Amino acid sequence: MSQGPRSGLYAVSSALLAMSRHLEVRDVLKTIVASARELLDAQYAALGVPDDHGGFAQFVVDGVSDAQWKAIGPLPRQHGILAAMLHEARPERLADVRKDPRFEGWPAAHPDMSDFLGLPIRDGDEVIGALFLANKNRTKENQKDCSAPDGGCGFTEDDQELLTILAQHAAIALTNARLYERSRELTIAEERSRLAHELHDAVSQKLFSLRLTAQAAAALVDRDPARAKGELHQVAMLAAEATEELRAAVIELRPAALDEDGLVATLRTQIQVLDRAHSAHVTFAGHGVRALPAAQEEAMLRVAQEALHNALRHSGAGRVDVTLEKRGTGTVLRVSDDGSGFEPTAVRAAGRHLGLVSMRDRSSGVGGTLSVESAPGKGTTIEMEVPGG
Repeated sequence: MSQGPRSGLYAVSSALLAMSRHLEVRDVLKTIVASARELLDAQYAALGVPDDHGGFAQFVVDGVSDAQWKAIGPLPRQHGILAAMLHEARPERLADVRKDPRFEGWPAAHPDMSDFLGLPIRDGDEVIGALFLANKNRTKENQKDCSAPDGGCGFTEDDQELLTILAQHAAIALTNARLYERSRELTIAEERSRLAHELHDAVSQKLFSLRLTAQAAAALVDRDPARAKGELHQVAMLAAEATEELRAAVIELRPAALDEDGLVATLRTQIQVLDRAHSAHVTFAGHGVRALPAAQEEAMLRVAQEALHNALRHSGAGRVDVTLEKRGTGTVLRVSDDGSGFEPTAVRAAGRHLGLVSMRDRSSGVGGTLSVESAPGKGTTIEMEVPGG
């Protein structure tokens, strides 16, 4: 390859590792484009994922500023060279894309491009994207090896071979990301269905109890005011429990603050509220953690919420400490309490009741691991570790 075996293999390896670290489709697309542009030393790179209506469902660029991208306007349609890569499923390497008969012009704000290398991204027989580069930065090499009439070409046959390798692995990464997102959508749908059933059952039971207790209080008001007062206290308690269950269900359905503030700020805010609401002292510390993919942040938030719920409601803890920190190449969430603890081997049968099964599923679903350390009278520590951060 034109970069030399050592540097070329290292660059390819780095690009493939970068692609494999992401689970969200958008993150994968951005990594593919940035890796391709860096690997082949091009000024511009783009990747389009076609829709079924002659346009692109997603279109990611690298080398174009946000202001330029906004000025360019709507996403391109599937025409010209892009259509050739998508519909004919063949590579295109041109000395000057503007001289190709299929060239149909660009918007006024579009950057000027000349030499061009593009190829389809395929999953079996299906074309799932078009990846292209423009304006190679280095001195033009191997000029005679080009399909253009003038014989000059910025991108070489070696460049095309290198991009082909990258595109093959990009297809795997993109397909895996799509499968992950579909799996996550199904999991969310199942979770919402489960919550809907639980919410319906819980609310129905609480309202039924409220109704009966209120009727009993009304019947006792005249002949036994003291008992009626006790029943009204029970009504207030049931109403408070119903309110708490509804609030917990709503929080689990949509953690809006996570999208706006990120994991560290969301955890800190929620733990401050819990510290004020409970007799136990609840603390939070975050150390050097950068933003994680959305799926990982949501999973870590859910695990933290479940662990905190167990510690505050079931363990009798006087102190609960939550930490989020960088460890090697990963990020670790730790929830420790000084409560009653339990025997982990004896509680496996009751694991679903304590949320341990749910926490393990959430952790493994984003490529993480979960560990639980506990002993009777010794408190409990739950750790979740995910790659990245």
